[in-house]
Amino acid sequence: MARLITAVAIVTVYVALHLAITAGMDLRACDRFRDAPARAAAFTAALDRYAAGDVSARAEIRAGDTWFKENAPSGASRSAVSSATGDVEKGRVSLARERVAGLAAGVRRDQARLDRKLGSSRAIALYWVAPAVVLLGSALWLRRRRRSDTAEIIRVVSRFAPRHPWWRRPVFLLASSGGYLLLAAGATAVGKAQREGYEMPPMRFLLSLVGGLAAFGAGVLILRYSRPRSARSAARALLADGRRPVLYLRSFADDGIAAQVDDSASFVSLHSREEQFTAALGAVGPVITVGRPGEPLPRLGAARFYLPLDNWQPTVLRLMELSQLIVLRLGLGEGLWWEVQQVRATQPARKLVLLAPGGLPEVAHRLDEHLPSPSMLAEVAGDDPWTGAVITFDPEWTPQVHPVGPSPLAAPPRGALMRRGLHAAKAGWRTMTMHTPAHHLARAVRDALASMGVRKRTMTWRATFATQTSLWTGFALVAALGLFAWLVGRALQLLGLG
Repeated sequence: MARLITAVAIVTVYVALHLAITAGMDLRACDRFRDAPARAAAFTAALDRYAAGDVSARAEIRAGDTWFKENAPSGASRSAVSSATGDVEKGRVSLARERVAGLAAGVRRDQARLDRKLGSSRAIALYWVAPAVVLLGSALWLRRRRRSDTAEIIRVVSRFAPRHPWWRRPVFLLASSGGYLLLAAGATAVGKAQREGYEMPPMRFLLSLVGGLAAFGAGVLILRYSRPRSARSAARALLADGRRPVLYLRSFADDGIAAQVDDSASFVSLHSREEQFTAALGAVGPVITVGRPGEPLPRLGAARFYLPLDNWQPTVLRLMELSQLIVLRLGLGEGLWWEVQQVRATQPARKLVLLAPGGLPEVAHRLDEHLPSPSMLAEVAGDDPWTGAVITFDPEWTPQVHPVGPSPLAAPPRGALMRRGLHAAKAGWRTMTMHTPAHHLARAVRDALASMGVRKRTMTWRATFATQTSLWTGFALVAALGLFAWLVGRALQLLGLG
């Protein structure tokens, strides 16, 4: 709700500013045209003197024409003066005097039209300014309230978050947007060349194919360079979101397999398993994790902060207390089992979600040593070495194991078979059921949280689409910069500087 109110407030404030600038320009137009009656009288008098043989009046006629072109609206008075000046230049003085016979009445009509336009623009601007002020005040209050709720955890994380210039993220978001555009353009060109190659001239086919591949490769290179540099630190992620975070704990040795990129049956992905999984967890809150010390760039996925190697335990304990959910990926490292022990000793059972790798029975045996009842993890977990099962707990710390794997195939409805044919229906259902490991994990975590009464139906959807945040954020930034530049241009016109 806070994000929705903030977005509506931004749009409303922008519209209100635009309408206020428009009203200011209308007021400026009225003020500039207030001398029109005197200018019209002077133009008519100069025209009469020129008709009487006063050649020097021709300069006054041209000056009057210039004034009306610069200050009069598009209307009767401006048209009459311009036509009369043209007739004078062609020697048709009598026709010019006929054209300005009703100039005074035309000026009054134009002034009345400008006054009506000013009144209308003022009223519309006021109608928008009032809700804009209310919404902006509400958004700022909600933002302050959200930040106050997470102020302590932001202070803790900010001590260990890397420092970067303020312009770094916007610049690399723009670069990422350019990379995505090149990627899309290259894929489109290559696809068109493949589809229509037999109809194209050989040279055009070659250019489309080579150019498309070059654009695609350039897009990939740009994204590889820009996306890690546009990633938010943990402190900035908490400031931007405002909710209590999800603390993601894992062994640094698991970063390699989490960084793998899996293509689904329906699209080619650029996003790692960790990106997709943390995007799904974003339905609960911003995901933060400890980064590997000494890494030159943060891995994409959970927002990183960096703890000292010799004194990391107190900070992790404090973050466990302040987080709303703890997602811990099991492994063989002693540090992970210390964290499991601390969560068991200090936190309620509902806060902990364990991710167990498949094919490691020693992990299952080690886990049972920390629990009041056996988990049966070795019998239930899937075979995926990244994540074979998701484990949650009831208030007495009794484990509930949820296997991770593809959802069972469902038979397509008979109506679909009749309408689209057996082959098409089977192909469609096969495509729908072929998902990446991150999607299987997101679905298992969603079901595990639902068994605890926490329903986050958007988790699997986020795993698919929310990973495109860098693309949409970059496009939004481009659009925002364009709209801001246009608004500044209008303001400069109002001030007479543009």
